[in-house]
Amino acid sequence: MAIETVYMINNTGIVQDEVLAHRLGLVPILANPEDFNWKRSEDPPTDQNTVVFKLFVECFKNQNAAADETDPNKKYIGSSVYSSQLVWDPKGDQATRFADAPVRPIHDDILITKLRPGQVINCEMHCQKGVGKDHAKFSPVATASYRLLPDIQILQDITGDDAELFRSCFPPGVVDIVNEGGVRKAKVVNARKDTVSREVLRHKEFEGKVRLTRVRDHFIFNVESTGAIRPEVLVSKALDVLIEKCDISKAALAKLIKDDMADE
Repeated sequence: MAIETVYMINNTGIVQDEVLAHRLGLVPILANPEDFNWKRSEDPPTDQNTVVFKLFVECFKNQNAAADETDPNKKYIGSSVYSSQLVWDPKGDQATRFADAPVRPIHDDILITKLRPGQVINCEMHCQKGVGKDHAKFSPVATASYRLLPDIQILQDITGDDAELFRSCFPPGVVDIVNEGGVRKAKVVNARKDTVSREVLRHKEFEGKVRLTRVRDHFIFNVESTGAIRPEVLVSKALDVLIEKCDISKAALAKLIKDDMADE
């Protein structure tokens, strides 16, 4: 869910209507898209396909501020407009349906714009269900990346002070010092935490004693959500889409082969 339409009633701030509407559209909204229907361009807004927010803010001069005050947050009242000021306006039975989880912006501290005394913003926003392919604002994924699992192989024992130096070459938790037969020895305990800085290769003490590689068939995926949908749900849904695309490709390939055989 994301803000798709902004009805600007009054905007006397310095940010133009279209720019302000664009900034509002990028505010992540906490609402489960599964609870809403898709809205086509010809469909009217209803409580089943649209969420309405309202925003009314006005900036005043703080009469209690010192005459030489320069901090806008103290000199003015309402000079900064934040996402927390978007007010959900339930329609139909939405107040009952979402009583346990009211629709709201995910983050309350997103700065939308700034005002000065006498400036006003009054608008109504309609949120709709969408997909990231149409616009990035509909994507619940903030960042997604993958990397291969690091593989740190100790070829020769690294002991004593060298073990301490070896451990310091890696992020905390990658290498630990163990005591074997009264000898302090370096041991790799969690290669997953390694950032592959290769710092250890700068030290002549470890030449021929360590090999840094990656496990070629072990991928570590990192998926960060905007907060609208939990990351584990995002991965599951992404796999469903991938499976669907594979099925479509297989069906198209089978049809192509069948048509070729029929032509022969």
